[in-house]
Amino acid sequence: MIKSNYFKTIIILGSLTALGPFSIDMYLPGFSGIAKDLNTSVANVAMTLSSYFIGISAGQLLYGPLLDRFGRKKPLIIGLLVYIIASLACVFVKDIYTFIGLRFVQAIGSCAATVASVSMVRDLFPVKEIPKVFSLLMLVVGLSPMLAPTIGGYVTAGFGWQAVFLILMFLGIGVLLSAHFGLPNTYKPDESISLKPKPIINNFVKVLKEPQFYTYAFTGAMAFSGLFTYVAASPILFMDIFKVDAKTYGWIFAFMSCSFIGASQLNSVLLRKFTSEQMIFKALITQSLISITFLITAMNDLLGLYETIALLFFFLGCLGISNPNTAGLTLAPFTKNTGSASALMGAIQLGLGALASFIVSVFVIDSIIPMVIIMMTTTLTALIILQLGKRMIKIKK
Repeated sequence: MIKSNYFKTIIILGSLTALGPFSIDMYLPGFSGIAKDLNTSVANVAMTLSSYFIGISAGQLLYGPLLDRFGRKKPLIIGLLVYIIASLACVFVKDIYTFIGLRFVQAIGSCAATVASVSMVRDLFPVKEIPKVFSLLMLVVGLSPMLAPTIGGYVTAGFGWQAVFLILMFLGIGVLLSAHFGLPNTYKPDESISLKPKPIINNFVKVLKEPQFYTYAFTGAMAFSGLFTYVAASPILFMDIFKVDAKTYGWIFAFMSCSFIGASQLNSVLLRKFTSEQMIFKALITQSLISITFLITAMNDLLGLYETIALLFFFLGCLGISNPNTAGLTLAPFTKNTGSASALMGAIQLGLGALASFIVSVFVIDSIIPMVIIMMTTTLTALIILQLGKRMIKIKK
């Protein structure tokens, strides 16, 4: 692939991957306005976020077999059309229950972009290049939590929350056109793949039985659930416990995003000297030491705002290094069932992350310690899974 095509492809794949995060983050500043216009509570509006997450989880497993059976572009285009229509419909909702349902449909549509982009990375790039490509995608995706809430806040203040969904609709149109005209057909449809429930389940089971898949999928998902833990706990941590205002919280959130983005780009440089396996191990060891230090200092009441920010900054940096490498090694054994493998990988990561977020919402009330315990537990579990799973792996070069 020539250099110009390489970066064009990365940008398009990154836009596909970023569509979901933008759809999550951009309308958050409009929650109170939505509640007022739909005559409901902010808590009920938050259910639209839950329905979106459920849609993403279900969609991961839906699109995997479709992308393998019909090729990448047809399911992708259909999914984006669903997303565009659902985004437009959100503009005209009159009650919260319709809104909740439309957000679910919107998530089902956007999920096609997420799964297709991961599958296309495996199609287009050699195995050794995949972690570097995922690092570059992290740069595009990582801009979402920095830009989307800020843009959404200005749009909501100036034009109302409905305008956010109009923008998301136009983003969907832009992504659809760029994918249709800018991406090659990367995979020949495989008519031997059945879409009946039993063969689909058997195919997922076959993927799951691959030692390299389950080792790195669960290692990556357990480690990455630390990010979900941080995101779920951060409003309580910074605004309730440390008493910062909403504007300061936004700047802290953006600063933390720089850690993840910067580390993912550093990963591309370090891969010139180290293998992906070495990078994952070193990142998890460092992350384990940080989380243990975090817990000891928290339990001894030694953490102020700046110390907490520093420890979280380095913790998230470790995830920026490990995540592209675990994703690359998870998909490396697959050429035929890449769609199913990428879908299952995403479902595992989202499922464990959602579980961590739920636990945080229950236990993190007025203390930082529960959050840190969850982060340390998931990190150490990831390291154990890696060490046990490596014994079963025969890495495919």
